[in-house]
Parts: sequence; C-alpha cells; structure tokens
Amino acid sequence: MKTFILAGGEGTRLRPYTYNVPKPMMMVGGKPILQYVLENLKRSGMKDLVITCGYKHEQIISYLGDGSKFGVKIEYCIEKEKMNTAGSILCYKGKVKETFAVVMGDHLTNIDMADMLKHHKKSGAIATVALYHTKMPLEYGVAKMEGGNIVSFVEKPMLEHLYNTAIYIFEPEIFDYIKDKEDFAKDVFPRLLAAKKKISGYVFEDVWFDIGRTSDYERLDELFKVMKLVKP
Repeated sequence: MKTFILAGGEGTRLRPYTYNVPKPMMMVGGKPILQYVLENLKRSGMKDLVITCGYKHEQIISYLGDGSKFGVKIEYCIEKEKMNTAGSILCYKGKVKETFAVVMGDHLTNIDMADMLKHHKKSGAIATVALYHTKMPLEYGVAKMEGGNIVSFVEKPMLEHLYNTAIYIFEPEIFDYIKDKEDFAKDVFPRLLAAKKKISGYVFEDVWFDIGRTSDYERLDELFKVMKLVKP
C-alpha cells in the first residue's frame, strides 16, 4: 500500500533549529524524526513510500536516498511552493488506484498502521482519521447549575480529548474532493461531510508527539537520550 509522508513544511515555530535543517530532519535521540516515521511504517508492512518535500529537501534526499538502506522504497515529490497537506498529494491523482495512507514526516508515534488499515477496511469509509485519546485535569472545581441553583460540584474534573493526529487512510475517491493548495482538516473533510461521505475515526492511546515548540523538542530529545542510556 502506498503511503505519503508529508515533509514539506518550514518548521517556523522551531527556529532557530530549522534555519539550517528541515523539521523532519531534526535529530531526536541521535537520529532524524523522519527516520522514526519510516521505521514505524515499516513495522506495519508499509514500505512503498512517497515523501513530499520542499524546504531544504536536498538534506532529506541525501540522507534517505531511495530508501533501500532502511528496507523501504522511496519516491520524492518536490514542492516548488507551499501546497498544504491535501494539495501536496494532488499530483498523484489518477496514479493511485488502491487504498493509501498519509502521515506527517515530523510527528513521533508508534501507532499500529496495520491495525488502523483493518479498521478502515471494516468501516467502509472514504477516509479514516487517527484520533489520539488523552485526558487532561482541569485546575479548578466545576459547578453544575439548574434553574439558577447549584446542584453539584466536581473537583478538578478530567477533560477528555480526541486529537486529530493528521494520520489518514483514504480511498482513491478522495482525490475528487481535493483542490489545489488545500488542507485536509480545513477544506477536504468539511467538503466530505457536506457530501454525506463517511469519515471513520480510529482511536488510539499509545505514543504520539507533535513537536511544535523549541521547548518541546529540547525536552523530548533529552528524554530519548536518557532512555537510550538506561535501555537494558
């Protein structure tokens, strides 16, 4: 199954690190984020890869090559301008005839893509979105009111969230709903819902990191180094 890895962003929130290195090539625990992405896909049997890249793409191509040294096959789609998440794969319209996946090249996760694929096939949906389930405690107590009177208190309740991880599995029909330079979440998914197309959610609770800030990156890199040192 073909899998697109989106790696074209400039990573502006991670400057100054990304002045000289594209975000997917930033080192975490001694190897690039993008290598972790490849390794997790390979574990699920996804070895036919297309990397869409733009900003400092030469570094990505130089490191990964054709993918053979990592046990995968890699094609590259070079963006000459910002295409956004959905627009970046539009050049493959008509070329992809079977179910395919889209993942981010700058997220760290151990999601079981093979299990997500089974879920997608069973759902019969045009699209499946991986949703990361997490709980966060509210710092304050919460009151419930009815008719102007307090009827109960909940002390520091847990708020549950399902984050869109930007990990997707699609049927080829999805290309009919993508326009140039569009984003999946902002543009394509609302269009699917308006057309009454089914979007399935695959909920998981394992590991998922979107390294959005320099402080996030520095803490995560240090954590990986420590884990490597204490690994038996």
